[in-house]
Amino acid sequence: MSEPFAFNPFDEQTRRNPFPLYAEARRQQPVYRHPEAPIVSVFRYADIQAILRDPQTWSNNFPPPPWIDADKFPKPSMLGQDPPEHTRLRGLVNQAFTPRIIRRLEPRMHEIANTLLDQALEQREVDFVEALTYPLPVIVIAEMIGIPAEDRERFKVWSDAAVENLGNALFTPPPPERLERMQTLLGEMSFYFSALATERRREPQEDLLTGLVQAEIEGTKLTHDEMLRMLVLLLVAGNETTTTLIGNTVLELLDHPDQLERLRAEPDLVPSAIEEVLRFSSPVQLDPRRATRPVELHGQHIEANQIVVSWLGSANRDESEFAAADRFDIGRADNRHLAFGFGVHYCLGANLARLEAQVALKTLLARTRRFERAGEAPLPLHPSIVFRGVTSLPLRLVPT
Repeated sequence: MSEPFAFNPFDEQTRRNPFPLYAEARRQQPVYRHPEAPIVSVFRYADIQAILRDPQTWSNNFPPPPWIDADKFPKPSMLGQDPPEHTRLRGLVNQAFTPRIIRRLEPRMHEIANTLLDQALEQREVDFVEALTYPLPVIVIAEMIGIPAEDRERFKVWSDAAVENLGNALFTPPPPERLERMQTLLGEMSFYFSALATERRREPQEDLLTGLVQAEIEGTKLTHDEMLRMLVLLLVAGNETTTTLIGNTVLELLDHPDQLERLRAEPDLVPSAIEEVLRFSSPVQLDPRRATRPVELHGQHIEANQIVVSWLGSANRDESEFAAADRFDIGRADNRHLAFGFGVHYCLGANLARLEAQVALKTLLARTRRFERAGEAPLPLHPSIVFRGVTSLPLRLVPT
């Protein structure tokens, strides 16, 4: 007799390779109620896409959990808002992330990536996260916002702390000291950005921070607190996903040497290779929503205010949507993955992340004859269950 289906998103073995369990869930438990938490998980592509496209039924605005004092619960950023508030806030920053604007940044991205690779190739053996996957997106988003270069290290401390346990509180209450650290962190970031915004009011520049300050000055478009929350969101979201995407790209190419060889022979496949990594090894594994009304899904009754977690990593391996879904194919056509979400909350920085990953990969391929893992030890996982990636990636680089 087979064991009943169980899915523990904190289990290390599951986090390292969740795909067999995802497949079993899609077959047997497309809607799964977690026995230890008031959470429902959803695993099929069609169901997840339907949830993400319907913000009226599935809200991204979550009330304070019962274990947190409502007065201490941070107000939601744009990410935690529904239309029309989300539409208003997104419209204020959307122009900074259009494909045309992002393409203008490409020469600077190549310059940064080559500088970072210069340093890495001098050492020959490096932690690739520290050498490239982290600093490239951080430098880019910092320059877009208008952050002084000397403050980037502070960015890393803040960003790492902000996402350390992201998503974990959906399943288990965080310890009080964790909540206190988050309050302190948000206070530090808000104080820093307030001071920087004051400078931009005196001396406007051609950066995103100046645009947000001007939107605040115009009154009804953006409040001071909304501006600060937007900057915190851009700081964290602008680097974490891309760092993980670049690292996952290297790992998948090392795990699939035939595809790496094909990519070196056909460098025009770099964009589709990045899309396949987004599908096959999605940096962001889950996307939660709150039901605004009672819903029936595959015979399961979901109550109003029930938290439902859509597992993007499962949707992107759904065999009903992708032919040979468990095959890593850098030439895959019509790759309609959900790695950046779907609907009104589709990732604002998707174009930026794609281009940064493409630039990083092109530069790595052009500057190396070979790269390989340095050591056999299991790589350390990202501490948040939201992300599927590693925080260290020792590599041996052989220059061209």
